[in-house]
Amino acid sequence: MAVQLPHSFSERMKKLLGREYEAFSETYGEIPHTGIRVNTLKITADELQRISPYRMDPIPWCSTGFYTTEGARPGKHPYYHAGLYYIQEPSAMAPVELLGVLPGDRVLDLCAAPGGKSTQIAAKLQGQGMLISNDLHPERTKALAKNLELCGARNAVVLNESPERIAAAFPGFFDRILIDAPCSGEGMFRKDEDMVRQWDEHTPAKYAGMQREILRAAALALRPGGTLVYSTCTFSPEENEGSIAEFLAAYPQFSVVPAHGTGSFSPGLEPLPGTARLWPHKVKGEGHYIAVLRHNGKPEEESGEGAWPGSGGKSMPAMPLEERGGRNGEGGRTAISRKDKSTVGRGDSRNGRNGRTSSRNDGRGRSAAIASEGDILASYAEFAREQLGWQPDGFPVLFGEHLYLSPLPREALNGLRTVRPGWYIGHVRSGRFIPGHPLATALIPRESKRSLSLAGDGPEAVSYLKGETLSISEDGLMIAPGTSPKGYVLVCIDGYSAGWGKWQDGILKNEYPVGWRWT
Repeated sequence: MAVQLPHSFSERMKKLLGREYEAFSETYGEIPHTGIRVNTLKITADELQRISPYRMDPIPWCSTGFYTTEGARPGKHPYYHAGLYYIQEPSAMAPVELLGVLPGDRVLDLCAAPGGKSTQIAAKLQGQGMLISNDLHPERTKALAKNLELCGARNAVVLNESPERIAAAFPGFFDRILIDAPCSGEGMFRKDEDMVRQWDEHTPAKYAGMQREILRAAALALRPGGTLVYSTCTFSPEENEGSIAEFLAAYPQFSVVPAHGTGSFSPGLEPLPGTARLWPHKVKGEGHYIAVLRHNGKPEEESGEGAWPGSGGKSMPAMPLEERGGRNGEGGRTAISRKDKSTVGRGDSRNGRNGRTSSRNDGRGRSAAIASEGDILASYAEFAREQLGWQPDGFPVLFGEHLYLSPLPREALNGLRTVRPGWYIGHVRSGRFIPGHPLATALIPRESKRSLSLAGDGPEAVSYLKGETLSISEDGLMIAPGTSPKGYVLVCIDGYSAGWGKWQDGILKNEYPVGWRWT
């Protein structure tokens, strides 16, 4: 059934497109194109094509993007739950491709939820550099954090802040910034009829004001020589070329980088033909607008690679815990103080007092001790030696008894609403370290001393994803020499990590989180 378009929208598009309007309007009777993007943190595009149970046709503007056929249902396959790909609308893959992310870059995704573009950036970083993913809406950051965890991102921070506060905390810091701006959503009318119902002729002007404020904040956070990509999923000139033209007039140090991509993209409207438009009657995808901007200022030299705001230009590379005195809690500042006003999705910042033991109520009227910072780090170090045989790099950040490894020192996030300060490693309970699910999803089998691979086309993979206990013989485990089979096992699907299990005497106790389970 064709989408019923608002009359005022149709009239405006007729003026905008002229002779092309008829071809454009016919697309609203077509089925929207669907796609997946390969998560190269876990698997290459060639490898996924080799094992994929369904047809994958290349998307021209994204080397890791593929069209899927109707009825393929990639979200109902164990490979999706192992984080091998992200289900994404094909046109939405274009902005990050034009951002030009390289491993080692410092990247800000300002309007990131639900996380499709952030996971694309994380894959391009390949665990090097850092990604700060932000969204202004608290509820939307939950999906953002989960998608980054599912893809296995180790170097991502999730914030729930205004762009202005991020710019104030990180002036001139980022190599690349993506603004997938909130917009009137006209380009998604075919895909989401709720967008049609919410639209009126005043909607574009309302969003244009918001977009210009976000652009101004991004200009302050981008380093000289850096790249800013602005994108929308709307056709409205005032939200697209209008917003960018006003920004360029106010910030003459920025210029447009031609963004015609693979040739599939159409030029932007005057006065900005160097920007790009994706029209649904010209590409196999929904409507998008993209502007690539470069800061033409001369990059300032840092006294050390990896400097962060507040460091005076000094380098503060991430280091393993043992090099920071983590065993005794006497190394770098790792716990959060009472003066710190940031918030986080796990734990309670009020419990993180340096080197002290406090108490909490366990929910049944009994007092339970909160482990000290030193005890938590020592417990983690013991787990890492016993289970991993190595310690991942990162700045240790504690929230209550929850441990994260962050690409930034804790001080760099002070005062910011922080949903995830980095890679969630786990927490301490009754003196024992309990590994977190995101630790598992970011590992590869050889990084764990015990692992198990379940066949993606077999019943055991689905049983595991449903949270069921499995009977697994010791012969079915992959165990490092000298390691006892009893303990935590990295459970994989066709060799790709999915979560934890705990093995003893032929039984694998399922540690797959309730909120992630196959339904």
